[in-house]
Order: sequence, then C-alpha cells, then structure tokens
Amino acid sequence: MQGNEVQQQQALPKLKRKQREEIAGYLLAGPMLLGLFIFTVIPTLISLVLSFTEWSFIADLQKMKFVGLNNFKQLFDDQVFLTSMRNNLILLLVVPVQLIVSLVLAVVIERYVYGKGLFKVMFFMPYISSMVAVAIVFQLLFHPSYGPVNETLRSLGIANPPKWLADLHYALPSVMIILIWVGIGFCMVVYMAALNAIPKDLYESADIDGAGVWTRFRRITLPLVTPTTFFLLVTGLISSFKSFDVIKVLTEGGPSYSTSVVTYYLYTTAFENLKTGYASSIAWMLFGCVLLITLIQLYGQKKWVHY
Repeated sequence: MQGNEVQQQQALPKLKRKQREEIAGYLLAGPMLLGLFIFTVIPTLISLVLSFTEWSFIADLQKMKFVGLNNFKQLFDDQVFLTSMRNNLILLLVVPVQLIVSLVLAVVIERYVYGKGLFKVMFFMPYISSMVAVAIVFQLLFHPSYGPVNETLRSLGIANPPKWLADLHYALPSVMIILIWVGIGFCMVVYMAALNAIPKDLYESADIDGAGVWTRFRRITLPLVTPTTFFLLVTGLISSFKSFDVIKVLTEGGPSYSTSVVTYYLYTTAFENLKTGYASSIAWMLFGCVLLITLIQLYGQKKWVHY
C-alpha cells in the first residue's frame, strides 16, 4: 500500500507538468487559431452559403434571394468565366517552364560557378520585389511604340514587332514571360538547397564508373530532387490560380478578356458589378479546380517521386 501511495505521489507532479505544458501550448497557439477561425473558416462558410443566393453586399440581408444551384449553372454559360478559366489553364504552363529553367540554373551555378551567393541574390530579387513595381517596369519595357523591347527588335531588322500587352494574341504570353521571370529565383534557391543535400559519394562513385554529365544528372540528380520538384509543382500550380496583381496592373483582363483570369473576374464581379452571390460561386468553382488538381498530383506523385 505504501509503495502505491509513493508511486501516486510521484505521478502527480508529472501529470501536473504535462497539464501545464498542454495549457501553455494552447495559449501560444490560441491567437493563431482564433485568427484562422475568424478570418478564414467563418468567411469560407459564409461564402459557401452566399454561393446559393442572389445578393449584393451593399443591400440588406432581407433582399437576399435563395437561387439554389442557378449560380453554378450560369457559370457554364458565362463566356467571360469560361475564357478566364481557359486562360488560367494556359497559365499552368508557367510552372513546368519555371521548374526546368530553375533546375538547370541551380545545377550549373552549384557545380560550375564561383560566387554562388551573388547569383542567388540576383535571381531571388525579382521574387521578393513588389509585383506591382515589376508589372509597371514590364509595362514600360513592352510598350508597343517606345518600349526598349520593340526598339531592340526594330534595330535587328524587324519592321513590325508585336504590340505585346496591347495585342490580343501576345498579351497572355507576355504575362507568362513575366511570371516565369519572377518565379525562377525562388525555385532555383530551393533546388540548390536540395542539391546540397545529395550525398557527394554518389557522384564520386559515378565518376569512378565512368558516368558522364548527362548520366549523372539523369540517374542521380533528377531522381533525388523529385520531392523538391513535387513541392514546387504543387505550390506553383496553386499560385498560378491566384494570379491577380500582375493582371490588375498590366492589362485589367484585356484586350477583349485575353488575359482575364478567374481571380480577376471574381474581383470585378464582386466589387465592381456588386454580384456577391455569383462571385461566391466563382470562388467555390476555383476552389474545386485547385482541389482537383492537387488531388491528382498527390495521387500521381506515388509513381515518380522518390523519397
């Protein structure tokens, strides 16, 4: 009996210590969880309810009209939405181009270039720069009459260079060029960190076996950076669906909706046309597309990602 009492007395301080640690953990995480609940969870649920209504946020709640799935049905007949969704799918091509270029740059800089830190800063600067400032700079570069890009093309003998952002066929490729240029630095830095984690003895063994540069890259480097590639692919595809600021500053969706994306159309629908319910259905359609693409990647990564 005395032994049991001693064990219980020793267990009480441990239990109290564990309870104190749990309380401290909840107190530290509490503000973040509270903010997440107030600014993310509640607005998300409200937008889900609004997606089934016809209502404007400047009107009284009494004027809210329940329309069921009509908003979602209307999306499939909305040519502007369909064009915006098509443009978003085209923008997805930015991600693989970024990954290929950044991986090549990371390998070259990591293996064959001195002063790696300087190159990291140079390539990373566009990523940490304000997207608004970057968009304004490219707006000047791509000016159809006096921009440096077209002036250079004219000096090379091209009489009628593209009008870039003002051209129906070149506006979206121009935006894609900007997004690629901005995102390469981040991907390159992440890839360089992944390359440093690859054991050096693998390359030494490959050299002893007489493997060439391409063989080492294909058999060692490429498989061992697939987890990093998967991470950048998922985050990049999600980010491409959130492209808004560059579109707002550069083209405002023009010309003729050739650069309109879903987030920009959502913004104009909600805050310019004041169709809050319809805009909420656009937001949930966008969420569904992003979720579907992410699930496909999670399933597909089992076949090509090597951990």
